[in-house]
Amino acid sequence: MRRREFITLIGGAAAGWPFAASAQQPVMPVIGFLNSESPSGYAPYLAAFLQGLKAEGYVEGRNVAIEYRWAEGQYDRLPAMAADLVRRQVAVIATNNPATLPAKAATTTIPIVFTVGFNPVAAGLVASLNRPGGNLTGITSLNVEIGPKRLELLYELVPTATIIALLINPTNPNAETLSRDLQAAARKLGLKLHVLHASAERDFDTVFATLAQLRLRGLVIGDDAFFNAQSKQLAALTLRHAVPTISSYRPFAAAGGLISYGGSITDHFRQVGVYSGKILNGAKPADLPVVQSTKVELIINLKTAKTLGITVPLPLSGRADEMIE
Repeated sequence: MRRREFITLIGGAAAGWPFAASAQQPVMPVIGFLNSESPSGYAPYLAAFLQGLKAEGYVEGRNVAIEYRWAEGQYDRLPAMAADLVRRQVAVIATNNPATLPAKAATTTIPIVFTVGFNPVAAGLVASLNRPGGNLTGITSLNVEIGPKRLELLYELVPTATIIALLINPTNPNAETLSRDLQAAARKLGLKLHVLHASAERDFDTVFATLAQLRLRGLVIGDDAFFNAQSKQLAALTLRHAVPTISSYRPFAAAGGLISYGGSITDHFRQVGVYSGKILNGAKPADLPVVQSTKVELIINLKTAKTLGITVPLPLSGRADEMIE
């Protein structure tokens, strides 16, 4: 090779070095955030998720991108949304309760971090809590399992109620389990349980019309992401119709509902963020134990109790974590 040709070749290669170096810059990882509800109802929980990510060194837009998929309460949209995130080859998928099973069905390789209100072992999500063993891990609050306790608490607060309604979302895969467990709990207490269904806001008018028609003196709202996102509306409806009601989470009682008993959604989503960050840092879902939330909050709204003419028994008020006045 002639000297001039050699210099030209080297010069051409050198000119390409900066481009090659820039092309090798690390690609920003992408998290798929798959949720059954709408962003407006999930603002505080999304903030908690981002806080958990930050604890592991990740800030949205700086060193991690997030692809959001909101089903707006239409659970049948979740499988297609999960499949879309898989096609986009996101690094990890973060899910809420109803979105977890569709995500699991969509991939066996992409890590999934969930927050669910039921036993993930019994549901087949993981092999065990300590050793998940697959591509899923996360946090469980076991809110479905404590459903019967909510019925007991409501009956303790309203002992004159002999027929109590249970509101469930028929599209929730845990609805049948919850209904069966509460029917059994009602029989032990000598109560009759009337099951009502709602899967969209338009169903609420029918639900409360039925409550009035049957003169039901109590309502247990089943653990469901759609109901949790509609806490303010449900609290307002229970007040308007003067129905003593218990739900799963604090936002219901804070919005004017009578009583809530369950874990903290904010804490759950913060943990989902932490685990998502750990996976981005190289951890494997199979090695991250499922966190079992043991903290359960009993919140009583005294102002609502007074409005409904209910006197809170001293033993019950003594067990409350918070009394809203």
